[in-house]
Amino acid sequence: MPFAFIPRRGFLVGAACALLAAAPAFADKSPSGKVAVDELMAPNALPDVVEGAANAPVTIVEYASMTCSHCAAFHHDVYPELKKNYIDTGKAKFILREFPLDPLATAAFMLARELGDKRDATVDLLFSQQKNWAFSDKPLDGLANVLKQAGLGQEKFEAVLKDQALYENVNRVRNRAAEKFGVNSTPTFFVNGDKYTGEIGVEDWDKIITSKTAAK
Repeated sequence: MPFAFIPRRGFLVGAACALLAAAPAFADKSPSGKVAVDELMAPNALPDVVEGAANAPVTIVEYASMTCSHCAAFHHDVYPELKKNYIDTGKAKFILREFPLDPLATAAFMLARELGDKRDATVDLLFSQQKNWAFSDKPLDGLANVLKQAGLGQEKFEAVLKDQALYENVNRVRNRAAEKFGVNSTPTFFVNGDKYTGEIGVEDWDKIITSKTAAK
């Protein structure tokens, strides 16, 4: 059983912050590296959930952790504008991949995957209510309560957390990102293969996407 025990808040937050400490809260607006797009987009342990047109000229891949406050800030404050201006208009497509920083983030990603085509909407819901589960004294109870809003009942909730294959696949996605692409903090973004770490504001996304479109 992958989640027979999940520690209380103090350990979880400490583990996440320890990994994030080496990364800036806000991204260096110049890419910090580049990976081959073909390798980045190769089949993974879990299928990508793609938001936007398949033939969009710009591909954005985010590696995120469900317990990362910087990731939550991006999805709450920036992603809606990114979606409106670029994803919904066919200029970019967006893929969120799992990079859990702790067992609770792994559990949240597993549960979101169980919702199928509602996975990204569930991720947004969990980020919007992050404080109600990730930073509570009873995180699993908080997580279950939030996911009831997405239609996930307690019996299914408990069954998903015992799914060893899903648990391993979420961690394979994370491990591949660390080993192949040098991801070691969240959020980390790849835009047409260029790597950016930390939060990126709306105006900087405008500049980044415009530069990628102009280069086509």
